[in-house]
Amino acid sequence: MRWWRGGAPDRGIADLELLALDLETTGLEPARHEIVSVGMVPVSGLTIELSGAQQWAVRPTGADGVGQSATVHGITDDAVAEAHPLQEVLPQVLTALHGRVLLAHHASIEVGFLTRASRAADLPVPDLTVVDTVRLQRRVLRLGRTRGHLGEEDLALAAAREHLGLPRYRSHEALTDALACAELYLAQVAVLGEDLTLRQLLR
Repeated sequence: MRWWRGGAPDRGIADLELLALDLETTGLEPARHEIVSVGMVPVSGLTIELSGAQQWAVRPTGADGVGQSATVHGITDDAVAEAHPLQEVLPQVLTALHGRVLLAHHASIEVGFLTRASRAADLPVPDLTVVDTVRLQRRVLRLGRTRGHLGEEDLALAAAREHLGLPRYRSHEALTDALACAELYLAQVAVLGEDLTLRQLLR
């Protein structure tokens, strides 16, 4: 995890500019799989900026198209046949991320695919500061506990939202998942303390 140049780790949460991002892909390995949908929504301090929400369908380039991943996200080859190629979408995503903290659930997936896609497109690899709501959920669930195992099922986006009293949304739809992540983040910082700094948020 690296600091975006000019980043201020002691900045308070209320002053953070984040971008909640979700990628739907044909699999979990950036070296073999492709992005088929991107959803994102800015978060300014403790406010979700719905006016800045965006979503793109992305046309895969591989011969297999969306393949078996359609059974997960419901995106079909027909749905992406006329979609934008990634080389058109990626620069817009990187521009939106500039100067913002990347916010995602299981953020390693978004970081891995963005890094791979940037290299493939001969674009500068973004120097990201990343807040992962999975890590925050571990802290939320451990409050008041001295021991006890946390399973992956406890950390899933839907389970984390349910634990914090948030409504259930349809999963594996990029913009909905980005919004769900943003709402979860706000609920988590309400529990962990809205006076935290970015540095404390990343512990």
